[in-house]
Amino acid sequence: MSTDNDTPKDPLTQRAGEYAVNIALRSLIALAGLMPYRWRIPALGWMVSRIVGPLAGYTARVRENLALAMPDLPEDEVRRLMRRVPDNAGRNMMEMYSAREFSERARHSPVTGPGLPAIQAARAEGRPVIFVTGHLGSFNAARVAMVEQGFEMGVFYRPMKNRYFNVHYTKAMGSLSQPMFEQGRRGMVQMTKHLRGGGVLAILNDLNAHGGVPLDFFGQPALTSLVTAELALKFDAPLVPVWGIRRENGLDFDIHVEEPIAPGDPVEMTREFNARLERIVRAHMDQWFWIHRRWKDGTGDMADRGAVRMAEMQGGGDLPQ
Repeated sequence: MSTDNDTPKDPLTQRAGEYAVNIALRSLIALAGLMPYRWRIPALGWMVSRIVGPLAGYTARVRENLALAMPDLPEDEVRRLMRRVPDNAGRNMMEMYSAREFSERARHSPVTGPGLPAIQAARAEGRPVIFVTGHLGSFNAARVAMVEQGFEMGVFYRPMKNRYFNVHYTKAMGSLSQPMFEQGRRGMVQMTKHLRGGGVLAILNDLNAHGGVPLDFFGQPALTSLVTAELALKFDAPLVPVWGIRRENGLDFDIHVEEPIAPGDPVEMTREFNARLERIVRAHMDQWFWIHRRWKDGTGDMADRGAVRMAEMQGGGDLPQ
C-alpha cells in the first residue's frame, strides 16, 4: 500500500506528514490486530476506506485516475470504487501484518491457468522463471501460493517514499518469503545472481517508472519499465503473468497463471503485459490499486526521453503508437 504524496513540500513539513501517517496507520493496525483474523482483515479495510483514504487523499486519487482512464464510468460506480479500492488496500496491509494466519490461508489457494506447464518445465530444466504481476487483488497471496507449489520466489520491490512506515512495512513483507531485492544497484546485483542460479523472481510492473517508456494503459500513455522483459530475455526465463484474485468473501483467493509472454522485442513484450493487466483490471475494477499515480509522467520530458529510447530500440523512424 502506498503512502506517497506527490504534492511538493519543504523537507520538515514532508517529514512531519510522513511521521503522522506512519503513526496513524500503525495505530490502526495495532487496533485491528486485537481482533480475530476473520474480523481484523475487513476491519482495517473499513478503516482505510473510511478514515485514512479520505484524509490521505486516496479517495480523491481514485476519482482522478478513473476520470482519466475511464471518463464514461457512471458516477455510482466511481463512488463505489472510491470506497472499495482503499478497502482492498487496507486488507492487503493487514494481511502482511498477520503473516502466520495469512500464509496458512493463502497457501491453500487454488492455482490454475494455462501457464502452469511452462513454469513446471522451466523448473524441471533448472531455468529461472520471472513472474510479472501488478497491484491487483493480492500479489502476496499469489506469492505464498506459488511458494507452496515449489517455486521459492524472490521479490524485487520499490521502497515506499514514507521512510518511517517503510522500515516496518518491508520487514512485514519479508516475513512472507525470501529473498527480497530492493530497487537499486545493490538489489539489481543480488537479483542478477539469483536469476543466474536458476532462481524464481516476482516483479510488480504497474508503477510509474522513471527511466521507462510511454506505453498505452487504458488508452493513456504510462511510463512503463522494460527491465522485466529485458531480464527474461537475458536469462532465457519465461515471463509469466500471475494474478491473485480476491474472492467475494474478502479473505480467500484464486491464483491464475497465464501463458508466458512470447520472447521478442522488450517493448512489445511489455506492451503485451500492459494489455493483459488492463484486461484483468477491467474484470476486477475494485481490486486494482487506483491510488497510485500511474499516469503521472506519461507526458512531458520523461515521456519524451522514453519515447526516444523506444524509437532507438525499435530501429528509429516514426514513434510507435
